[in-house]
Amino acid sequence: MRADAGLLLKVVAFAAEKHRNQRRKDPDASPYINHPIELANVLLHEGGVTDVVVLCAALLHDTLEDTQTTSEELALQFGSEIQAIVVEVTDNKKLKKRKRKELQMKHAPMLSTRAKLVKLADKICNLRDVASDPPPRWSLRRRIEYFDWAKSVVDGMRGVQPRLEAVFDATYALRPAAQRWRRHSKPAVRKPRT
Repeated sequence: MRADAGLLLKVVAFAAEKHRNQRRKDPDASPYINHPIELANVLLHEGGVTDVVVLCAALLHDTLEDTQTTSEELALQFGSEIQAIVVEVTDNKKLKKRKRKELQMKHAPMLSTRAKLVKLADKICNLRDVASDPPPRWSLRRRIEYFDWAKSVVDGMRGVQPRLEAVFDATYALRPAAQRWRRHSKPAVRKPRT
């Protein structure tokens, strides 16, 4: 247990340093490190996941994608098991966003069990953020589309961990409702005849 705690603290310190100048897209521009910490928290406390390798990968899941961290650096610092999971859940930022989203849906069923757990926790946390504190410029339509896309990704990973999937389903229930605006025209006012 002591070694696990030491490794987790080493990973948190590494992730905090790598994300030190980054902010989330929420209205308060909260520190980015809050996001990977929340993933680990969801995995442990809501999903019952105690695998320290998965928790470490969750804390590091965006370092390759959003910082100057290399895959080799992760392997050297934390070992090949953790590095392999982070690589699995990392999008190729050289691709356009639409293509990256398509690839997430396509690759989700083929991820390792550990990578699926990290991906599932990421979708839970992202949906919670979009539901409670969406980026200021996100329209209702974009938020709804994000919820639906995230569900498509998660649907490709079903069966990996029913407890976390139930958490995702409860979070998906926060999906904003599409609003239809009906135009109400004023009834025609007739001028009285004189």
